[in-house]
Amino acid sequence: MDGKVTPLQRTGSALAQSPAAGSASGQSVPSRDDRRRVAAIDIGTNSTHLVIAEVDPVLSSFSVVLTEKSTTRLGDRDPESGDLSPEAIERAFHTLRNCRELAQSYGVEQIVTAATSAVREAPNGPAFLQALLEQLGLAVDLVSGPEEARLIYLGVLSAMAFGEQPHLIIDIGGGSTELILADEHDARSLTSTRIGAVRLQREFCQQDPLSPERTSFLRAYIQGALDPAVAQLKAALRPGEHPLMVGTSGTAMALAALAAAEDPKPPLRLQGYRLSKERIDQLVARLLAMPLEQRKTLAPINDRRAEIIVPGALILQTAMGMLGVRELVICERALREGLIVDWMLRNQLLGDRFSFQSTIRERTVRHLARSFGVDLARAERVAVNALSLYDQTRGLLHDDDGPGRSLLWAAALLHTCGKSINISAYHKHTWYLIHHGELLGYSQIEHLMVAAIARYHRRSLPKKRHESWQLIEGRDQRRTVAAMALLLRLAAALDRRPAGVIEAIRVHPAGPEVLDLELLPAVPQPGDAPPDLSLERWSLRSCAEVVLEASGVRLRVREP
Repeated sequence: MDGKVTPLQRTGSALAQSPAAGSASGQSVPSRDDRRRVAAIDIGTNSTHLVIAEVDPVLSSFSVVLTEKSTTRLGDRDPESGDLSPEAIERAFHTLRNCRELAQSYGVEQIVTAATSAVREAPNGPAFLQALLEQLGLAVDLVSGPEEARLIYLGVLSAMAFGEQPHLIIDIGGGSTELILADEHDARSLTSTRIGAVRLQREFCQQDPLSPERTSFLRAYIQGALDPAVAQLKAALRPGEHPLMVGTSGTAMALAALAAAEDPKPPLRLQGYRLSKERIDQLVARLLAMPLEQRKTLAPINDRRAEIIVPGALILQTAMGMLGVRELVICERALREGLIVDWMLRNQLLGDRFSFQSTIRERTVRHLARSFGVDLARAERVAVNALSLYDQTRGLLHDDDGPGRSLLWAAALLHTCGKSINISAYHKHTWYLIHHGELLGYSQIEHLMVAAIARYHRRSLPKKRHESWQLIEGRDQRRTVAAMALLLRLAAALDRRPAGVIEAIRVHPAGPEVLDLELLPAVPQPGDAPPDLSLERWSLRSCAEVVLEASGVRLRVREP
């Protein structure tokens, strides 16, 4: 065991070390002076998760720098006493020691740590936490079931825009299942039930595969256990509301990975991935028929997940049936990211959790832009011009009724991020960076559409062979991408100088297939002449051929 270090405050360890030592690869990990790094550790029943986040105080947002997961199996407790076993404690100490060292090497200022059901239910749980404090210097919060649900809610809140639709969040852990009803204003119901994938596997799944009789018993047991929580959630629903169900953590992620692996075009990430109740029913039926050795051959899940996937899947299937929902949406963020949001709230880096939620799309776009060194002042001017063109050309260059506008704004903010890689083909690199980046609050198809709009703001129009075009499968989505990309092309053509010289754009429809554009110069400083916009007019005219090819509209630029 390590030697004793300075005890930590309840909210985490104050790590005074400079960023440093470097990453696990041995290379230094630079951090901007105006950003702060914090680590969160979730000590769960089946796994221990570490996330290292970089917090941007200006944008009141954070991005994930590193995640680590280790299967510590604290839920494998002594069957008679209920104590955490010596083997499980040793696994946890080994993992947490490594997590602490890794977090320190990234220069985090605090480590916030929470332990959930396995530790809070074990008679020797308090002694385990005291040993962690004395020997590793980690102060761990032993969170209650409702507090665990609250932290999960905050984690989901940091990743999804709730809008006006209430959300049902389900988090199936190893020892407990949290069900949460939340809307754009608050979490209406926070529940935690003592059923989880590890607990049910240990207590009821000695047969493998389960017999039909045992499966029926287990379904009935799960339903009985969930009844109080489901009743509480239903009571908090208002007449006419149809909530969206969100799945987080191991079981939901594993089922989504299994389903996605069978898709013709598997998604790059599972954030926003949708699973119908019918698809889940099919997966559960197949898993119930498989022996463990066959489940271990399933590439999308590891061996430990293969051991506990059946009871976890039965919990999800039963909960969906009881709540009457027909679809599940995956959220990759959960309790550990909720710890980061909670740390930000306690350190006055967020006004409140609702202001974080209401602007999640704007925050994540700006955060990504800053991460790739985008000149935000110029990008903002391009976005203003693009949205002005959008508003003035409806019915001429596009027929979008609203959704495309926000996608156009995001693409405009990010359209130059590829310049950090290569200046000549930066539009292609821009697509790659956005596609592989994290755009929280956007659905999977919206994410792909933002990337494609930015991709096609210059050079060639979309072609069937382009991967960026192939990923946009819907006809309506392709139409929106093509139209928004054309507007962005025109707005980007006006961005020829570091300083802004255009006050406004005026659109003058000159017929069903003719569009006249007028550029108004920026108001000069006293004593200065108005800026000459001949460069911008020339650049705009160079787009005329593409505009005609893409839309059938003749573009004309008015002289002053």
